Amino acid sequence: MYAFTIERPASAADAAKLAAAGARPLAGGQTLLASMKLRLADPGQLVDLGGIAELAGIQKEGDAIVIGAMTKHITVANSDVVKATIPGLADLAAHIGDRQVRAMGTLGGSVANNDPAACYPSAVLALGATVITTQREIAADDFFTGMFSTALEEGELITAIRFPIPKRAAYLKFKQPASRFAMVGVFVAQFDAGARVAVTGAGSCVFRHTGLEQALSKNFTPEAAAGVKIDATDLNADIHASAAYRANLVSVQAQRAVAKALG
Repeated sequence: MYAFTIERPASAADAAKLAAAGARPLAGGQTLLASMKLRLADPGQLVDLGGIAELAGIQKEGDAIVIGAMTKHITVANSDVVKATIPGLADLAAHIGDRQVRAMGTLGGSVANNDPAACYPSAVLALGATVITTQREIAADDFFTGMFSTALEEGELITAIRFPIPKRAAYLKFKQPASRFAMVGVFVAQFDAGARVAVTGAGSCVFRHTGLEQALSKNFTPEAAAGVKIDATDLNADIHASAAYRANLVSVQAQRAVAKALG
């Protein structure tokens, strides 16, 4: 690990100033600290967000749930508010990594990092959430721009994410056994206006699947999902699975997620 300094501001505004000046934000540290230990990252200066009380917490606001960026996975998983309104989101959080990861990892850190196999980005995208930052509000459809890439600008920090409450929703993932990241994960959500479906782990970045959305908007059943052909052309292929295998997983996980959402 390279030498570095660390700042611990008490407010999001102070943290944003430090980040704008070049300090690297530290949320849960599940990716950043591991990269630093391997000398793959040399931030020089860190700004620790862990002591900023305003960045954590869960509350219901009208027809949405607002979750602070520094809210830990285990807190989301155990939240009575989330379980009562978006149980699929609580279930997703309950199966991220292992207990140690869930005790340290944060919603905002995961979404800002945008790992192509992370779980939370699929929930943000499928639920049509709004990412609230120190500068603005960003619609989920505009937020994820590519592998480990987002619409966040230098010095811009996520403060919270607003999740609209769907009629029903569920998430299913096929885990890579060692990392517990999603080899393929599918989050389905049904709203009065139609269905939204987001896929993680299968491509270079989380993405919505138009074919599944159209089919499920007409008929929210596993059978409707099964009737959609999944194109493997742009999907990942690696030592864990071929693109064709991942395409099959997208279909299977979508069917199972719909069945789970229907109870």
